[in-house]
Amino acid sequence: MIFSCTKDNLQKGLNVVSHISNKQVNLPVLQNVHLKAEGGSIVLSTTNLEIAMRISIRGKIDKPGEFTVPAKLFYDFVSLLPNDRVDVERVDQLLEVRCGDTATTMNGIDAAEFPLIPQVETTAVIKMPAQLVREALSQVAFAVSHSEARPELSGVLLKFNEKTLTMAATDSYRLSERKVILTEPAQDRQLIIPAETVNEVNRMLSVFKDDPEADDVLELRLSDSQAVFVYGPAELITRTIDGNYPDYTQIIPTVFTTEVIVGRNELIKAIKTASLFSRQGVFDVILQISPDTKKLTVTANEVTRGTNTVSCDADITGKENKMTVNFRYLLDGLNTMSSEGVTLKLIDAMNPCLVMPNGLLEPGSQTYIVMPIRQ
Repeated sequence: MIFSCTKDNLQKGLNVVSHISNKQVNLPVLQNVHLKAEGGSIVLSTTNLEIAMRISIRGKIDKPGEFTVPAKLFYDFVSLLPNDRVDVERVDQLLEVRCGDTATTMNGIDAAEFPLIPQVETTAVIKMPAQLVREALSQVAFAVSHSEARPELSGVLLKFNEKTLTMAATDSYRLSERKVILTEPAQDRQLIIPAETVNEVNRMLSVFKDDPEADDVLELRLSDSQAVFVYGPAELITRTIDGNYPDYTQIIPTVFTTEVIVGRNELIKAIKTASLFSRQGVFDVILQISPDTKKLTVTANEVTRGTNTVSCDADITGKENKMTVNFRYLLDGLNTMSSEGVTLKLIDAMNPCLVMPNGLLEPGSQTYIVMPIRQ
């Protein structure tokens, strides 16, 4: 195998695929990236047996062939090369890489030991706006559950309804939902995508975010138990999670007694300040809302440290209210929003708090729910 390509093309390709390589003692080849030079393109592939990724990059092929080398080592090495042509050649069980004044040899494993990545027979194709999906996934994926007790909560729900894609994730303590308008209508269906897959799809889209030649469309191809995300020259194959996602809409309140409009950055700073005095392991802060003074006050108290109170100016409608929440969960939601202001809607200390960004998005496009800490 002999081929050459630009450093930029090779680095982008490795950036997409190299992160899922797995440190398997029993199967060392899973740590490797599979390189295949054939038919005018170079295909890079990795798998951890749960997810498989492939990307095709442009290059000049002088001799077809295939080989595998450690994915992380190869990516780290290529990222340090000068912006020049990279020449790659397999010599026996070594890969020789030359670029400018730099030359190295890497030990590898024969491609025959690399697991076969099967072609998935898909029954449906859904086209989605790529960068909107990237933004939306980052706004929900953080809320997935890390417990194995309920596998369906360890992934992100994708629910298609005509021209609306609804994404949701919850760990039972908080819930994040984001809606995206599709350019083409899709058949009504829903599926649960593992959290690791969501992170890799996000990475794949982020690598090409600033590329002027990047595709605007992310394709989702579906089979009975697998999903394939296709974006330009990149492809990700994953299993879907079996099970029924709970009907989370039942816990989203529709009637509230207090509504607060407050600056997002001001609220984040107040929560971070108060959090220094919250109880370890509980991470509690108290939100106190006063319509008379038009103030949202954040308070925390810890016996050995002391008490902290920070007030924010706010536009408040409804009655006086008070609620204790986990400051980490509240900050997680606020940090996914990009609006200058946010709206908090409350009922009382025993019911969920709803947080939404102001402006930027259509009303209801992004919803975040935090459950209270019941005293």
